[in-house]
Amino acid sequence: MTHKSGNRYPEEFKQQIVDLYHAGTSVTKLASEYGLIEQTIYKWIKLYSPIVEDDNGATVSMKKYKELQKKMAQLEMENEILKKATAIFAKKL
Repeated sequence: MTHKSGNRYPEEFKQQIVDLYHAGTSVTKLASEYGLIEQTIYKWIKLYSPIVEDDNGATVSMKKYKELQKKMAQLEMENEILKKATAIFAKKL
């Protein structure tokens, strides 16, 4: 049973491998059972393992953290544009 589509694995599959690792399955066994390269699994562990836990127990992976950083930078840029536009329109009134 292959989970690969082209050269990419679905996010759910990657997360499942990481969850199995955290449940105690060795990287060597996961690589053998799923036909993966150990380095790939280590990369996924780095990307998909929880790195931050809030007061409610919610966690964020490195991948999600990077996505949030990118989104925050985009929103900050949009905010600056809106501030400048507001200042221009305020001067015209």
